[in-house]
Amino acid sequence: MGFWKASCSVLLVCFFVGLCSMYQCSAAEADANQTVNLIVNASSGRPIPETLFGIFFEEINHAGAGGIWAELVSNRGFEAGGQNTPSNIAPWSVIGDQSSLTVSTDRSSCFDRNKVALRMHVLCDSEGNNICPAGGVGIYNPGFWGMNIEQGKTYKVVIYVRSLGSINVSVSLTSSDGSQILATANIVDSDVSNWTKKEVLLEAKGTNPNSRLQLTASRKGVIWFDQVSAMPLDTYKGHGFQKELIEMLEDIKPQFIRFPGGCFVEGEWLRNAFRWKESIGPWEERPGHFGDVWMYWTDDGLGYFEFLQLSEDLGARPIWVFNNGISHRDEVDTTTVSPFVQEAIDGLEFARGASDSKWGSIRAAMGHPEPFDLKYVAVGNEDCRKKNYRGNYLEFYNAIKRAYPDIKIISNCDGSSHSLDHPADYYDFHIYTSASHLFSMTHQFDHTSRSGPKAFVSEYAVTGKDAGTGSLLAALAEAGFLIGLEKNSDIVEMASYAPLFVNANDRRWNPDAIVFNSSMHYGTPSYWVQKFFRESSGATLLDAKLQTNSSSLVASAITWTSSVDGETYLKIKIVNFGNRQVSLKVSVDGLGLNSLLSGSTKTVLTSSNLMDENSFTDPNKVAPDRSLLENADRDMNIMLSPYSLTSLDLLTESNNIRMPQTNSSARPSI
Repeated sequence: MGFWKASCSVLLVCFFVGLCSMYQCSAAEADANQTVNLIVNASSGRPIPETLFGIFFEEINHAGAGGIWAELVSNRGFEAGGQNTPSNIAPWSVIGDQSSLTVSTDRSSCFDRNKVALRMHVLCDSEGNNICPAGGVGIYNPGFWGMNIEQGKTYKVVIYVRSLGSINVSVSLTSSDGSQILATANIVDSDVSNWTKKEVLLEAKGTNPNSRLQLTASRKGVIWFDQVSAMPLDTYKGHGFQKELIEMLEDIKPQFIRFPGGCFVEGEWLRNAFRWKESIGPWEERPGHFGDVWMYWTDDGLGYFEFLQLSEDLGARPIWVFNNGISHRDEVDTTTVSPFVQEAIDGLEFARGASDSKWGSIRAAMGHPEPFDLKYVAVGNEDCRKKNYRGNYLEFYNAIKRAYPDIKIISNCDGSSHSLDHPADYYDFHIYTSASHLFSMTHQFDHTSRSGPKAFVSEYAVTGKDAGTGSLLAALAEAGFLIGLEKNSDIVEMASYAPLFVNANDRRWNPDAIVFNSSMHYGTPSYWVQKFFRESSGATLLDAKLQTNSSSLVASAITWTSSVDGETYLKIKIVNFGNRQVSLKVSVDGLGLNSLLSGSTKTVLTSSNLMDENSFTDPNKVAPDRSLLENADRDMNIMLSPYSLTSLDLLTESNNIRMPQTNSSARPSI
């Protein structure tokens, strides 16, 4: 994450140009009911890269921990305060008072890389003068602003436990105040003198989106706990991801996933940057780390392996962003960067190496003996202006090309307006700005040299007052920008919106594509824009010319073949960024004399006010409206609403469109 000309640790200030309501502003408005011609030549076209539109995931806004990663327990290893004790065990809290128990931390864990464990000394008993209260005493974890427990679903709880005596510990899922027991089981053992792994399956007897996990006892003694996990059994393809959130990604058919950041990769300081080697292997042994850019602890259950697995599950190409020895506040000199280079080479071996190689064997032990299809890497994030970047970059570039010559390497330096002074397969382009500016950037790459590296627009969005927390205005400007990328896809090969997710309880950045809490989620208008472009990757770009003097209209046309029904579709997209209704006369040439258009639809994204947003209470306030296109023909008139994105999806019956081979698998619907 971050602005391409400034550190993303600094809050972005965007220009606000006064676009505030449906009828108050526009960019070079068209006259009322002006007729505009759009001429589409469908007889031939140019192939769009199969990689064009994908997604960028960053651990920001609790997008992963407390988001797409299905782990319900926050700070499961009691390590959030670091390796020293006493440690900060938040959000764990105590059930009972000081007369009934004491809770502390020590360094007695059996895990070498995360030594902190929780020590619970139960002072009360089941008999005698100090009898434990009903339900016992202990600790509870509310998860990430409440655990969403659903009736009929099963949850796997894993606990490492040790005690000098026998134990009888109740493991329960309860309401936030403990009064409603949703599921419970007892862990009974007469000998846990050594650390012992215990597992229980809890089937919920009720539903509560604000639940907690609690561990309680009613007998005097000392019990140590460590690495407490609770996860639903039902996850996306069984790989630990929240199904509902990942299905929203699946629905926009991303062709790549750039991960795990962003600034998350850099860190404010190198000591707090994400390290892939600390995020692999058994989850219990991962030390976790404090992400000091976005200011929260992650247990790193969502690690390098999991990102590679998610890419594979979505059928998307993984793009790994790694640290190049540079953070926001410190950097390694090129003369001493070789350990960072070796870490990147090792990471490639982990992903691509044989199952009997040093790092490939660890991947195989994690359940994936076959290599992952990793062919893209980004050397750092937004580091081009840093003192040592070019020197460091060349060390990585040369080492990776020697070991893996097919790997495509992405530079942080922008090559859209001038040639790079170093070799690269792609250059990274980031833009966060006002709505009017981004819409005007539909022509950003029109005059970029076609002879240099390809462009990767890996972070773009309208931000600031124009965006709110996800406005129609922002989405329409982004749609205009994407049409420009689509039409320049001979030089722009990849593009992704940012950020992807936000937990509504921890907004570190606005806006975001998908908003969620423990039990609900919705797409912002910017998310819905992505669906209009999901068929573009691997399609054929047609020549589409608007005959107008208005700069508030942009359009494109593509043809694509569905792998679902084998049919060929013609998709025309038009953004009206003006405040007037426009009569659009569409003429499609090149379909052949006997061609007809049938089963065609019109989909429109608009609303009554430019600053309209979606919300938990009204998740579809701004959402695509799809209807049959009654007058579909080679020549037709379409009314474009003010401030709208319109898609005409035409099912052709022509065999005359010359299409290159593609792997497009999109469905003919929004």
